[in-house]
Amino acid sequence: MATPLSIQLYTLRDQLAADRDGTLARLAEIGYRSVEAYDPMADPAGFRRKADELGIGVAASHAYALFDKEADEVFDAVAAIGTDLALIPGGIAHEEFTTLDGLRRTADLLNGFAEKAADRGIRIGYHNHWWEIEPRFEGRTALEVLATLVAPEVFLEVDTYWAQVGGADVPELLRALGDKVRALHVKDGPAVKGEPHVAVGEGVVDVPAILAAAPEAIRIVELDTCATDVFEAVARSHAYLTALEGRS
Repeated sequence: MATPLSIQLYTLRDQLAADRDGTLARLAEIGYRSVEAYDPMADPAGFRRKADELGIGVAASHAYALFDKEADEVFDAVAAIGTDLALIPGGIAHEEFTTLDGLRRTADLLNGFAEKAADRGIRIGYHNHWWEIEPRFEGRTALEVLATLVAPEVFLEVDTYWAQVGGADVPELLRALGDKVRALHVKDGPAVKGEPHVAVGEGVVDVPAILAAAPEAIRIVELDTCATDVFEAVARSHAYLTALEGRS
């Protein structure tokens, strides 16, 4: 059975801040049966209770808090919300991706997080933006080089939109990264920095080709910003992707 289509809750950060339970309920009504958390530290037990009530699983969680909190506290929260995949979505200087020494330091940092996570049965992944794609090393993106430097247990969550903004041929990138890719952020828009995103399937991104290049990866809808009603956009995204891949 295909992994349920998921959504990154950062998409609805304002709505969650105003009414967490109501927002989760609306996502369940749309048809989302899986989410990716962006702040597992915010009432993890209460979040898990509501998710269970709604039949929502947790595909993964961002773990930005590892930069300023004790690792055990962060991993306790990640486990409490119901996942064993923890993502680093930022917090590393962009300049570190412009040199081989910087990439080695980044790999050491991720590997260190991974060692601590392994003791708790959690895997660490890295989530890209455009600044890991734009620098090139003998024709390879910085993200590709990083993938060769991190430990085998460290996986990638490829943000397919930002990869395209960074200049990558995204299907080709995904094929090059192979089984290092555990998850995809699926989003759409004009592929221009600073412009709002649109419902998946309504922008310039060749979503079918991208998904075909990583058939086993978890699909996670995300809209960083949206100029239209965000609930309508995530509903249209769900409808498009469900029809495209027969997922639920």
